[in-house]
Amino acid sequence: MDDTSFVIITGLSGAGKSQAVKVFEDMGYFCVDNLPAPLIPKFAELCQQSEGKVRSVALVIDIRGDLFLDELNDSLNQLKTMAVDYQILFLEASDDILISRFKETRRNHPLSPSGSISEGIRLEREKLSDLRGRANKIIDTSRLKSSELRAELRQDWGNEAVNMNVTILSFGYKHGIPMDTDLLMDVRFIPNPFYLPELRPLTGRDRAVQEYVYQSSESQEFIERFSGLLLFLLPNYIKEGKTHMMLGIGCTGGQHRSVALAIKLGQILADAGYKVSVRHRDS
Repeated sequence: MDDTSFVIITGLSGAGKSQAVKVFEDMGYFCVDNLPAPLIPKFAELCQQSEGKVRSVALVIDIRGDLFLDELNDSLNQLKTMAVDYQILFLEASDDILISRFKETRRNHPLSPSGSISEGIRLEREKLSDLRGRANKIIDTSRLKSSELRAELRQDWGNEAVNMNVTILSFGYKHGIPMDTDLLMDVRFIPNPFYLPELRPLTGRDRAVQEYVYQSSESQEFIERFSGLLLFLLPNYIKEGKTHMMLGIGCTGGQHRSVALAIKLGQILADAGYKVSVRHRDS
């Protein structure tokens, strides 16, 4: 598995493992939560047999698998024998922060279901001390914002090829507004090719319509300003963990202006390195 990223996510309860595994999912990792330690080598074997279909794996191992923690060292040694290059990510936080998080969620500590949270934390630190010592990376989430943890994980384990997927959907307002858009832009202020007899039967996919739409001063300024706004927004959405953006571009009938402008904006974003899909709902 030399070309496979194999990450074991572990650490203290309440330190952010659930949040971390969501980040790995967003990065395209195949994630398994609370896998018993004795099954790790078998799972790695299945990945090896996948013929490259499973290239990035993240496993969550924590105190919920307490019965198997004693066997974890054996499982990790087996991974080395199998030439599986794994890394251990250990998440922790200060006692006062962990106690505060447990109280906010009204959860009991798994090692102290009817006792004090602080005692559960103490026991958990003791049980996980050996695993912490083997960690490749330890992150203290006590003062980390969600966006900061996400950025740190992306920096260490993110694939540069992973990018936000942008779907640009052209539509006509007379057919109704699409309900699943993140951003909606009304372009009915752009001169309408519908009123030219020679362009009316065409759509925004046709070069003649595109040339007509793009040549107006309103359209040129709109493309410059709106594409600039998108190129500002998208990196900031990515920082906050957003992996898909649905952008709706609407005109009256969804045949001419919205189609042509969706195509143009898609080209601009694709040239900027984003994964772009352009769809036309009403054309």
